[in-house]
Amino acid sequence: MSYRVFLTGSGIATEAVAYLESEGCITEVGDPRDSIEDLIRKFKAFNPDGIIVRQGKITAEVQDAAPNLKIISKHGVGTDNIDKEAATQRGIPVTYTPNANFEAVAQHTLALILGLARRIPSENTRIRQGIFDKKSYDGEELTGKTLGLIGFGSIARHLAKLVAPLGMNVVVYHPSNTSEELPTHISKVDSPEAVFPLSDILSIHSPLTPETQNLVNKNSIATMKPGSYIINTARGGIVNEVDLHEALQNGHLAGAALDAFQKEPPEMENPLFELDNIIFTTHIGGMSNKSFRNMGFQSSENLLTVLKGERLDPSVVVNKNVL
Repeated sequence: MSYRVFLTGSGIATEAVAYLESEGCITEVGDPRDSIEDLIRKFKAFNPDGIIVRQGKITAEVQDAAPNLKIISKHGVGTDNIDKEAATQRGIPVTYTPNANFEAVAQHTLALILGLARRIPSENTRIRQGIFDKKSYDGEELTGKTLGLIGFGSIARHLAKLVAPLGMNVVVYHPSNTSEELPTHISKVDSPEAVFPLSDILSIHSPLTPETQNLVNKNSIATMKPGSYIINTARGGIVNEVDLHEALQNGHLAGAALDAFQKEPPEMENPLFELDNIIFTTHIGGMSNKSFRNMGFQSSENLLTVLKGERLDPSVVVNKNVL
């Protein structure tokens, strides 16, 4: 039996595509620039049984353009570009790949933290400009500093392990607020607001939800220590970029690093680009040669499980009430 599978955005690992085709799938790949209208047109023409989602908004209208749709499989962990309520109403499971790229995101976050603290991007720029001046260097050490984590899933837990040898303290908020034994360098608080004033470095590891939208804003930033840092490798809408710009410009924050933006790609006129105390990456925190392959295979396995009529592992299903 053959299955029609549409891969949105820039597609998945070639090995994963080969795996799908070996299982009888007919595949078609979209374009990262596909609009909602583009996806509707392509879905109507291709009529997929399942989709693997990278870029693109999978709205209710997009889903309705695929009457045979049985599974929406996210390539990664962020599902804010999928209308999960619409999928649930049709009984379509939305799956994700929670264990495919957590190591890559944690390592990328640590790299950004070290880059900010040790002033690596600015030093690289200065020496390329012919400035070789040690006297003005003011890089910081991380030993004894407190890393604040909003969210404590796989990524944040791995990051907490990575910073332990550096002698950092870690304070975390997790919405589940469950009691658990943690290493001595990690402590929990009962609200996200409690994390901000304790953090020398704040790192965001939450999904974008109505509760986390604009969580990092003028008021929450104001409660942070002068000279602290903010890292966002989660979703852009969690950080209010206007308020972040103000805090970086007036010196309340010493620096920031963004791997996610409120609008992607960001406008080149974004005033954050005018500042030299912020690092940018192109939402690739979860990408590596290993994780890209993992996400391709795991999203494909989730999709095939449904198309073959087999039972899904509830841990990979976002809208569990469809099971």
